[in-house]
Amino acid sequence: MVSFDIVTIFPEVVDAYKSVGILSIAQKKNLVEINSHNLRKWTTDKHKTVDGTPAGDGPGMILKVEPIYKAIQDLKRENTIVAITTPKGERLVQPKLREFSNVKDLHMIILCGRYEGFDQRIYDNLVDYEFSIGDYVLAGGELPALVLVDGITRLIPGVLGNSDSLNEESFDNNQLEYPQYTQPENFNGWKIPSVLLSGDHKKVEEYRNSLKKKVE
Repeated sequence: MVSFDIVTIFPEVVDAYKSVGILSIAQKKNLVEINSHNLRKWTTDKHKTVDGTPAGDGPGMILKVEPIYKAIQDLKRENTIVAITTPKGERLVQPKLREFSNVKDLHMIILCGRYEGFDQRIYDNLVDYEFSIGDYVLAGGELPALVLVDGITRLIPGVLGNSDSLNEESFDNNQLEYPQYTQPENFNGWKIPSVLLSGDHKKVEEYRNSLKKKVE
């Protein structure tokens, strides 16, 4: 079974998302296990402090190394991949999702950033995979973590009701998927292209291939 342990200071964000849609279905089928963990569980002071001021001064707060280290030690297994959400990480792309989905008995710990980020010693000593979902800044790493989990989960055999849905997807072969239509044939004068209604499968395939766009 594929397993994810998401470490965050806002586990309710993860719990809400994993309880619906594809992630919920995958868990009910026992194909995926998704656990959220409150980082404050691994603190030792009465205030459950997870952050501190930057060494050398500077704005904002930094997530501390000690609770992160303890969380990883508690959750880590023999072949665990420790991932971390960070704007400076590798851009997450579809081939990487497919790579992870093909890992046998994948277990991933995902560390969700907040504030000004993590103590650098976490990156240097505890992490296997640093990733970003785009060139912009978010309030926290929960959304990127869920993007990673969602993207991997839907590729696991048996998760989607129709496995053909995974064929010719956007970003496969560096292309974006062709436009799709459904009934009614004519709505407000906006018509489905006639070739799609012709019943000529070869012409339909040629038409669709002509509309695929290369990923820049």
